[in-house]
Amino acid sequence: MHATIDAPALVHPHLRLRTVTAEDQPFLLRLYASTRADELGALGWQDAQRDAFVQMQFVAQQRAYFAYPDAAFWLVLHDDTPVGRLYLQHAEEALRIIDLSLLPEYRNRGLGTALLTACFAQDKPVQLHVDKTNPVLQLYLRLGFVPIEDKGVYLQMERRPDPH
Repeated sequence: MHATIDAPALVHPHLRLRTVTAEDQPFLLRLYASTRADELGALGWQDAQRDAFVQMQFVAQQRAYFAYPDAAFWLVLHDDTPVGRLYLQHAEEALRIIDLSLLPEYRNRGLGTALLTACFAQDKPVQLHVDKTNPVLQLYLRLGFVPIEDKGVYLQMERRPDPH
C-alpha cells in the first residue's frame, strides 16, 4: 500500500512529481529496460529473449519495491513528460531512496541532482544502494554520500544533513 507522504519540494523549473498509477506501468517498464540496456546488450540475446527477461525482472522488482512499508512512489515529470521515477521510504532514522531512475536522454542534465537535493531538504540522513560499477556513484560521492556498508556488488551509502 502506498504511504500518504508529501512529495519532496523541487526547485527545478521543469520538474515535478506525481504519484505512480497503474497507467504508468508501460512507461515504468520502458524505464526499467533502459537501466538494463547496456548490461543485457552485451549478452547477445535475441530481442524476444531480452524482452521476456526484462518483463520478468521488472515484475519481480515492482513486487519487491511495493512491499516496502512507509514508502512513496513518484513519477518524475519534465514539462509533463514522464522521464523517471523516485521511490522513497520514510523510515524514522533516515530517508531511503529505494530507486531513482531517469531515461538515458534525461541523464547528465542536472535532474538527478535536483531530485537528490529535494531529498536532502528532509533534514535527516538520506540512504541508498548503488552498484559499484554504476557511473552515478561519482555523482553520489560529489553530493556528499559516503559508503557505510560494502554489500559485495553494491555499496550502501548515506548523506547526513548539514549541521547548519
